[in-house]
Amino acid sequence: MQIISVINQKGGVGKTTTVINLAAGLSKHNKKILVIDLDPQGNATTGLGLSNMENSSDTIYGVLNGTKEIYQVIKKTQFENLDLVTSNVDLSGLEVETADDINRAFILKRKLAAYLNDSRASYDYILIDCPPSLSLLTVMALVCSRSLLVPLQTEFFALEGLTQLMKTIERIKVSLNPELKIRGILLTMYDKRNKLSSQVEKEARDYFSEKVYSTVIPRNVRLSEAPSHGMPVLIYDKSCPGSKSYFSFTDEFINQESTIGSAA
Repeated sequence: MQIISVINQKGGVGKTTTVINLAAGLSKHNKKILVIDLDPQGNATTGLGLSNMENSSDTIYGVLNGTKEIYQVIKKTQFENLDLVTSNVDLSGLEVETADDINRAFILKRKLAAYLNDSRASYDYILIDCPPSLSLLTVMALVCSRSLLVPLQTEFFALEGLTQLMKTIERIKVSLNPELKIRGILLTMYDKRNKLSSQVEKEARDYFSEKVYSTVIPRNVRLSEAPSHGMPVLIYDKSCPGSKSYFSFTDEFINQESTIGSAA
């Protein structure tokens, strides 16, 4: 069982889209998946067909504020092998509410450890959708994850933002989670007609080499439409370019296991 955070402090880079579609792709390979929506916007929640307007105690916020345990808030989605811990806007108040807790960065790790030590836990992957910021919630995710997946938009400021993220990851490794690794970088919103996309891809591959996945995710209107229907694009329109790319990425992700194993 692996805990993987999908992270980028920049918004609008395809992070939640990647979580939803990787989860759906893995579930189609008969992997059992739990998605934890750790973003107060709750986009992964609605993108998987559930509501982000419900009682806060039945969400990840209820777990992190101590009123619930993880097993009490896991919800079935309409997709086989794919469960979800939902989120809503109340989660945005957690940083202020836990200001006096010196160990607050470890809350999610403790809760997950308690759940995983319980015989009820039976997932192959736990995917955490992080908020688009380097906030307490993101630090919580970094502390409890073994590896990170970084969606990188192929545009001008993307690599600059990635440099900031790398510095944060190194600080977390030194002080809070020495096992943390970057599993891979996924290039998103790629436009082959745009010379800049090619330049960003070349720079990313030159700098991060094998960490960058071979698959690139193109700009595709179906990727934007699918969440409004509460489903991954892999199910909404499995023949569109976006779906084909995420199917390819899922295969590449699974094939990584033979080279990195459970140490990922």
